[in-house]
Amino acid sequence: MEVNNILERYLARFKTKYAKTTTANQWSALNAMLGCRTEQYGEIALACYPCEWSGRVFQSCGHRACNKCQHDTATQWLARQQNKLLPVKYFMTTFTIPYQLRRLAKENQSLFYTLMFKSAVATLKQFAKNDKELNCELGMTGVLHTHSRQLNYHPHIHFIVPAGGLNKKRNEWRKRKGNYLFKEQNLAKVYRAILLKALKQHGLRLPYKLPPKWIVDCEHVGQGLPALKYLSRYLYRGVISNKNIVADDGINVTFNYTDSTTRQIKTRKLAGEDFIALLLQHTLPKGFRRARDFGFLHGNAKKVLRLVQYLLKMTLPRFKKPKKPSFKCKSCQGELSITGFIKPKPRYG
Repeated sequence: MEVNNILERYLARFKTKYAKTTTANQWSALNAMLGCRTEQYGEIALACYPCEWSGRVFQSCGHRACNKCQHDTATQWLARQQNKLLPVKYFMTTFTIPYQLRRLAKENQSLFYTLMFKSAVATLKQFAKNDKELNCELGMTGVLHTHSRQLNYHPHIHFIVPAGGLNKKRNEWRKRKGNYLFKEQNLAKVYRAILLKALKQHGLRLPYKLPPKWIVDCEHVGQGLPALKYLSRYLYRGVISNKNIVADDGINVTFNYTDSTTRQIKTRKLAGEDFIALLLQHTLPKGFRRARDFGFLHGNAKKVLRLVQYLLKMTLPRFKKPKKPSFKCKSCQGELSITGFIKPKPRYG
């Protein structure tokens, strides 16, 4: 079972129930997924020179909401991040919002997500600067997720943070000892204050009652690579894998997920049209960058990163650009050559 088959099966029912509340970005994502690897996006002409086979395959849509596309993009992102990894401990720090703010976030996505990023980064930088042991500037990589494991709307940002930073005055690396970065409750308190202030300054009306205590998680994740691999899985390939869809009876769709508390596999059943709406609510605003680097890990801070690597006495790995996936010949299993692109046929109303 594949997501695009479910989209086709329940499209009419989805339009009946959700047409008035579906945004332009969501319609665009839906149209792309429906047309992925069909005549809608044209074809690629292929040839195998060793065995003289030739043929065509349909092109992918390339939309980041599509669970069949962007694998190569995610692989390249992971390779770039691996090239920045330092020989230090890493932490995953997760900033979220209480459920009372989720409606406001959904109605003002581009602005709200941007302010979430800025507030979380400002919080981490403030703690690193004021910490007596560190007194440094951090580098960090943040990735926005908008879904829980059950695919409910739950915006949060994961940051991969090295356990140390650069003190520019002394040109030295300051590291954190032990498996501890910052107190979670203190991070949550400062983050809450910064984000609420930013929301008010931008004219967003806050709910009447907000909880005084928010939640920020700060977990030691070893050398950082496992956390990066985890984030890359959900970066460019939609919010659900085809293998997680376990049943479709023509009325309801059932998918499985891993419970975050018990780690047990559980299932969730929804009407087909509701399942489509559940997926589309996680479509990001057009042009919004889900993954961002900050501090000495930012793309414009390469000289600073080189200084950090020098201070840590690193032997710099030679960056190898990941090889793009190729088509395999069904006859001889050799690598196929692309001989041309066939544009889609024009559609007339």
